[in-house]
Amino acid sequence: MVKRHRYLAASVGTAILLAACLATAQKGDSFKARLSTVPVDATMLPTVAGAGSLKAVLAGNKLTISGSFEGLRSPAIRASIHVGPQKGIRGPAVHDLTVTKATTGSITGSLDLTPSEVDDLRNGRFYVQIDSERAPDGNLWGWLLR
Repeated sequence: MVKRHRYLAASVGTAILLAACLATAQKGDSFKARLSTVPVDATMLPTVAGAGSLKAVLAGNKLTISGSFEGLRSPAIRASIHVGPQKGIRGPAVHDLTVTKATTGSITGSLDLTPSEVDDLRNGRFYVQIDSERAPDGNLWGWLLR
């Protein structure tokens, strides 16, 4: 009888631990970004404007992004995730996102990341960039941070 109670207690404890692990895995890691203008030089001031924000959740290797922006001086033409060699330094685009082709709208995406991209995201090297008609090399930027 004592053996049965120990087995039952161990089984219940294992089930609780497994449920907690599954709940954590389903929730995922959360990231946020504040989208803002970063004029490269003074000549860009007439073409870049606006602001926005987004949230991202990493569950396993699946990254899901949703957010919004407003106040661009010209319609958005594309949005992408870029990876820089370190936080604050620009780098190449690695994934495309869906963006409203307007001066105000939304940005979304659901991506499967490689293990090295997951590492880049967790180490602050991923950023989102929205390009617009008058600023095709970047109108809004935001680093994905925990």
